Amino acid sequence: MQIDDTDRRILRHWLAEPGLERAELAERAGVTAATLWRRLDRLREGGVIKAEGAAIDWRALGYAVEVSLRFTLDKTNPRAFDEFIQAAREVAEVTFIETFLGRVDVRLNVIARDMGHWTGIYRDRILTLPHIAEVEALMLVATIKETGGLPL
Repeated sequence: MQIDDTDRRILRHWLAEPGLERAELAERAGVTAATLWRRLDRLREGGVIKAEGAAIDWRALGYAVEVSLRFTLDKTNPRAFDEFIQAAREVAEVTFIETFLGRVDVRLNVIARDMGHWTGIYRDRILTLPHIAEVEALMLVATIKETGGLPL
């Protein structure tokens, strides 16, 4: 889908302040409210805007530990990916799952309340996932840049 400068301006302002009332967003983007609604509908229909929702800060809910796990799977079983991903989806503390081509097959992001909680999750829920050939854990120390924005 092609977008123009007006679409980019709308998206830039919306990404910068997702909680803006639509009237304020229209004003900041320099369009009328009717134009804003039409443009947003077109962007949704074109697949540019996939969803709108709440962004929840899991740290505010008491989760202080975040770990990125990189897995190489034992691919001698043709269902290794499917079975691993299905089992990983059942671990409540897994916040996202990504698959890759290359040395790493799958990456999971896992959150925990503290190191004791993390240890339990790792031993009881992660290491029991099927078809693991190799796992590498990367503990998050600091987030330097986190943005959902694009260079619009």
